[in-house]
Amino acid sequence: MSGTLQGLLAQFDPSVPLERAHCLPNTWYTSPEVARLERDAVFARTWQVAGRRELVATPGQFLTTDVADEPVLVVRDDGVLRAFVNVCRHRAARVCSEACGTVTKLRCHYHGWTYDLSGNLRGVPEFDGVEGFRREDNGLPPVSVAEWGPYVWVHLEKPAEPLEQFLAPLPAWAASRDALTGFVWHVRKTYDLACNWKVYVDNYLDGGYHVNTIHPGLAGVLDYREYRTVPEGNTVLQSSPMKPGEGGAGRTRIGDAAAYWWVFPNAMVNVYSGVLDTNVVVPLAVDRCRVVFDLYFAPDADPEFVRESLIVTDEVQTEDVGVCEEVQRNLNSRSYQTGRYSVKRENGEHYFHTMLARRLQLFQASGGREPPE
Repeated sequence: MSGTLQGLLAQFDPSVPLERAHCLPNTWYTSPEVARLERDAVFARTWQVAGRRELVATPGQFLTTDVADEPVLVVRDDGVLRAFVNVCRHRAARVCSEACGTVTKLRCHYHGWTYDLSGNLRGVPEFDGVEGFRREDNGLPPVSVAEWGPYVWVHLEKPAEPLEQFLAPLPAWAASRDALTGFVWHVRKTYDLACNWKVYVDNYLDGGYHVNTIHPGLAGVLDYREYRTVPEGNTVLQSSPMKPGEGGAGRTRIGDAAAYWWVFPNAMVNVYSGVLDTNVVVPLAVDRCRVVFDLYFAPDADPEFVRESLIVTDEVQTEDVGVCEEVQRNLNSRSYQTGRYSVKRENGEHYFHTMLARRLQLFQASGGREPPE
C-alpha cells in the first residue's frame, strides 16, 4: 500500500466518539486508491446481493452479476443452489453472458467449453494431444452462496459467519413481524448517479435529517419527531411512526410505521404497509454508482395503488439523485475537507463510517492478508 493511501486512511479515526468526531474526509469520496481498497477489503469480503431469489427457484435456473469487479454465476443444480466465478477456464470469456435464464449445462459461447451445473468441466472440443491437462482440475471456481429474504447473496471469500448471522438482527425482526412475506415482485428500477457510492449511503443513513428539506411528500407522512436510528451488528434500523398525509405519498405510504434497514455496506430493505422495496448501491467508479430498486406489493394490490406508489418512488429518488450529485461535485471545493455529525440525527451515518474505516485500516495494515471480518 502506498504512503499516499496510508495518509488518506489516517485522516479518519474511528475511535473518536460521535460527539467529537469529524465526518469522513472529502478525499475518501474522490480517491481512486480508496475506491480500489474498498473493492478488495469491503465488497469482496462481505455478503453481497447477487439477485432475486425467484430467478433461481427451480433446477437449471441461473442469474449472473458482478461483485467487486468479479463476474459471478448463480445456478440451481437439482435443488442445490451453487455459485461460481463466471469465467471460462480456457480464454476467460464469460460462461453465461445473459442476465438470467434456464439451462441444462453451462456452455461458454467463445470456444464451446462445457461445464455441468455443479461446475465440473465436461466438454473440451478439439483438445486432443494437450499434455498435462486434466478436466478435473479445470472446473469453475466455487463462490459461497446463501438465500435470505427476497435475495440470493454471495461472498467471494470464505465467510467468517453465515449469512443470517451477518444480517442479524434483521432476520429475527422480520420473522417476528412476518414483515417480508406475502409480497410479490412487481418491477425493477435502476438509477445511475454521478456520485461515490458512500454519498448515497450517507444520505440514506442521516436519520431523516434531509427529509423535511429534500422530500416534502415523504415529510408529510413521517412523524419526524419520533424518527429513531438504532445501529446494531452490521445493520442500522431507521424507523418512524406514520401520520396521515396528502398527495401520492399520503395515499401509498400508509400504516403504523415505516422501517428502513441498512446492511453493511450497500443493501437496504424498506418496509411500509403494503409496500416493500429493496435497493442495492453498486459502485461503478470513484464518482459514479448505480442504485437498483426491486419493488414488491401484495398479490391483490389495487393497480392504481401500485401505479401511484411507483410514481412516489421515482419522485423520492429524483430528489435524492439531485442532492447526492450536488454533494459529489462540491466535495472537490477548496473550502470543504470534512464536516461534523448531528448527534441527534446522524449516529447511523457515523456508525457506517466507523465500520468502513476499521475494515479499510485493518486490511491495509495487514497488507491484504487478513480478512477484516
